[in-house]
Amino acid sequence: MKRLKQILAFVALCCFTWEVSAQQGNFVFGLEGWGGYTSNGTVPFWLRSNQYGSIPLDGASLSLIGFARRDFEPGKEKLFDWGASFEGRANIGQGSNLTLIEGYGKVRLGIFELRAGRSKKITGLCDTTLTSGSWAISGNSLGIPEIELAVRDYWTLPWLGEMVAFKGNFAQGWLGDVQMSRYIMQDTLTLGAYLHQKSLYGRFGKPEWRLKLYGGFNHQVVWGHEQEYYLEDYTLTPLQTYFYVITGKKFTNGYIQEERQGNHLGSIDLGVEYQFEKFKVTLYRQNIYEAGGLAHLANIEDGLNGLIIQNRQNADNKTLWKKFLIEFLYTKKQSKDSWSPYADQYYFEGYYNHGQYLRGWSYYGSGIGTPFIGTRENIRTDLASDPNDFFINNRVVVIHIGGEGSVKKVNYLFKASWSENYGTYFTSDSEGDGSGIPEAGEYGIFGDQKQFSAYIELDKELASGWNLGLIGAGDIGHLYYNSFGLFFKSSYSFSPL
Repeated sequence: MKRLKQILAFVALCCFTWEVSAQQGNFVFGLEGWGGYTSNGTVPFWLRSNQYGSIPLDGASLSLIGFARRDFEPGKEKLFDWGASFEGRANIGQGSNLTLIEGYGKVRLGIFELRAGRSKKITGLCDTTLTSGSWAISGNSLGIPEIELAVRDYWTLPWLGEMVAFKGNFAQGWLGDVQMSRYIMQDTLTLGAYLHQKSLYGRFGKPEWRLKLYGGFNHQVVWGHEQEYYLEDYTLTPLQTYFYVITGKKFTNGYIQEERQGNHLGSIDLGVEYQFEKFKVTLYRQNIYEAGGLAHLANIEDGLNGLIIQNRQNADNKTLWKKFLIEFLYTKKQSKDSWSPYADQYYFEGYYNHGQYLRGWSYYGSGIGTPFIGTRENIRTDLASDPNDFFINNRVVVIHIGGEGSVKKVNYLFKASWSENYGTYFTSDSEGDGSGIPEAGEYGIFGDQKQFSAYIELDKELASGWNLGLIGAGDIGHLYYNSFGLFFKSSYSFSPL
């Protein structure tokens, strides 16, 4: 540990990030260091969100990131191949921590890939580098250890003239011990929990066509140890329970009435892509579901909408602009105050919260989905919240933009987000929202909290092989405490003969 502190101190004196990487075939090894500062005892939103859990400490901090990877052979159609990845991060500042960001092994047989371990993962139709965050799995938290079978890339069906292609996955994950509420017996207990996750996406349009259509769904379930939770009224075998989990079938026996096993959520996604001569345009929509309202279109207003414009004339990756994105996220309705008749028959869908799993759709205290659905950890303490809610702000309206490109050989990437935040239905003005929830406002009114968060990253490659750069981020508004962060970075890379 003493030696590690000496290395980090050297990085601080240089006041930049040092990165060394060596590539040999499809092997990559690297060492990366961070040195910087965040104000007000807070890490700004875009320095801690969608970073796969790789986050600096608040205040003055230093970090070392080490990685080693072997990917599949590039450009080769091998029947069998293998790969592996390891990435760890050590932070020192006002405290210290060591985190395994990624660690997995994988094998490929034809179109199928089998992967085991923790990996960086995003699920849903969206842009992966500039997005505000996919609804189901955005890369906001650490990856959940899992075993996954997947068709990773779109595979065209040859007997349909390559007009139709599909990809998907089926995974079993381990969340560890989670706290649960047994509402019938008015007690809480801690039990091990699993994650079931699957997806299936299709593409219509030949690879050379200008127009392509996309559609698909993803489905996630937190579940496990139902017999210990429900006790004598639970009569399903483990195999039967798993069938109920993956199908979403409801179970009834004794005091258990029409209940799905576990916490279910996901999105049904649609997209369209058109390639013009000089740029490509992609539109997508994620329709979100959690408690069944989407089947009746009761929360059809809620969802993530995105537009990507990508430059097709960037073969050297040094064009003035490479890609721009704009997204609109809306989650205020939650199956209430809707034109759907179902809205009058249903309470509301409290996104990411769950009555049985007390921390809802989270892993190690961080939300797994979009970071704009916020936990109490990073939100101002003077804002109203229901103590039974883990996510205390899930009714949001967000406009988000992002872009990347190069100006005079300086590469840039930026994100900027404007949001209006309304807490939950339990901290809303029930009369103003038309929710009719008796408990609304019992713990105060959250109000309408406006927030702006931004991020920029600059990087320049020098003739000597060194890269110099800068990362900055900041928050201004009434949802988070105002703060800024600044990190200098530099890198040196080489490829052995």
